[in-house]
Formats: sequence, structure tokens, C-alpha cells
Amino acid sequence: MHHIPGHHHISMLTKNAPLNHEFYHKKLGLRRVKKTVNQDNPSMYHLFYGDLTGSAGTELSFFEMPAAGRTVRGTNAITQIGLLVPSSDSLKYWKQRFEQYEVTHGDMTEYAGREALPFEDPEGLRLILINHDGAEVPAGWAAWKDSTVEQEHRILGMGPVEMTVRNLGKMAATLTEVLGYTEVSRSEHEAIYQSVEGQALGEIVVKQQDGPSERPGRGSVHHLAIRVNNEEELAYWNEAVIERGFQSTGIIDRFYFKSLYFREANGILFEIATDGPGFTADSSVEELGKRLDLPPFLEGKRAEIEAKLTPLDS
Repeated sequence: MHHIPGHHHISMLTKNAPLNHEFYHKKLGLRRVKKTVNQDNPSMYHLFYGDLTGSAGTELSFFEMPAAGRTVRGTNAITQIGLLVPSSDSLKYWKQRFEQYEVTHGDMTEYAGREALPFEDPEGLRLILINHDGAEVPAGWAAWKDSTVEQEHRILGMGPVEMTVRNLGKMAATLTEVLGYTEVSRSEHEAIYQSVEGQALGEIVVKQQDGPSERPGRGSVHHLAIRVNNEEELAYWNEAVIERGFQSTGIIDRFYFKSLYFREANGILFEIATDGPGFTADSSVEELGKRLDLPPFLEGKRAEIEAKLTPLDS
């Protein structure tokens, strides 16, 4: 029986790629591991941040949409992203760092049973640092030694992802009956699901909320991608999604990984993506994120694509 070994990446919208890079690269200390374009709309940047190589489970990705308006918050949306840090001392370090850099943040709190610190990026995207409390991290996650953040406090990777929906029962059925997640807690209006028992790196927190659907804009989440090991497993999940009655895009070759997309009953967009070949498919580890990388089918249009993009780096 195949299983989901955790999150792969999560994709958001930004209005301003230079501002986005300055925050995630310099203030959060993540490595920009890939500067590329939206393969379905090459006129916009697609930026990936993560660990040394952008390992699956560490990737935050952003589509730049200069015309994006503000997000009108609501239900049926991915509403918060958890990021794992090593310890309680790390949370204290980050609280001081947020104050130093005037980053919007809340007070120390508890989230999904763990010590946490909520904050927002410059465009209002809601994130929360989670104390991983010294727990083991995946063997494939590798620290980036040139981070602006001290190594003992660096962001390790993705933790719990929050989804707010009108119908918790339908989301629960998708996660448990289709994707094989385990329900680890449940109340009237909230439930927690894990793809790997006891581990935050594949956790989804589902909150039930009535009202209008979120209207996406800058600082909103487009989709969550979850991991599979290879294309054979991806084909299995494609059949499982279709058998359940969801409409799958079928398997798409994104060059850095292969994936499929589907929307569950509340309208939340999921991607299922393979671990490989990864971002070193067209770059050395040392050069990751420094130049504009394009998949082979777009390489012939490089001059045209570059002419439409605003330079990110001075």
C-alpha cells in the first residue's frame, strides 16, 4: 500500500518578487533554490525557497502577479503555513529577530499541541513557527550554511498546514479515505491529520468555518503539494483520485518533478508531486537560484521571456 511521506511544497501569490525575495531569503534565511517561471504562464516568475537543494518538504514557492489585489480572507482556503524550528530557544530567537526587522508577529502560543509563534509576511500571508523540539528531521533535508540565520535556529522545513473549509466531513473523507492520512484529533470544528504518524512534517489542520469563500490575492495560498517517491506511485494516486470521482489533470512533467492536480469537494487545490529529479536537474548545487532556469520546452523562448521579466537582483 502506497502512502504519502509528507508535504512536498506549497505555492503562494506575491505581487512583488524583489520584496518577496528580500523577506524569505534575507529575513527568514531561506535559500532561493530556483528562479524560474510559471510553466503555464511564462510571463511571471516562479520562485522557490528552501534548504540547501530545495528538498521536498522544505519548499515555499511563489508566483509573481504584479496586478494582484489584496486577499479577502474567508473559508474554503489554505489559511496558514507552519514552519519547523529546532527548539523553544529558537522561537525566542525568532521573536527577537521579528522585532528587529519589524516583522508583524503575535505572542508565543500553542498550535496543534506544540509551542508556536505566529507571524505574517509583508503581503499578509499567515505563517507560524513551530517548535520541532529536537525531533528527527528527514535524512534528505540539508542545511544551507550561508543562511543569514544562525544554524541552531534556522527554519528546518514545512510543518502543519492549515485549511479552513465549510465542510470538514468532506475534507476528512478525502484525507483519510483517498490519501491515507490518519485522523489524530477531532472536535466539532477542528481536526488534525497526519500522513506520517506522530510527525508534523506531513500534518494538516482542518478548521470548519461558514461564510463566503476567500477571494485570493497577494499573500494567499494557491495550492499544497504532497509527496510521492516516484512516477509509479504518482500513477497509483492518479487512479485513486479518479476512482473517487475527482477530476485529475493527469500526470504533468514539470521537469524538476512530475505531478498531478485535483480539487477536493470544498475547492481546495491539491498537487501530488514526485521527489525527483529535483532542482539540480539543470544546475549545480553551488549555482542553485542564481540564474533564470527554464525547462527545455521553454529554453528556445528565453530571450522573449527574459525581456518581460523585471530583474530581481541588483
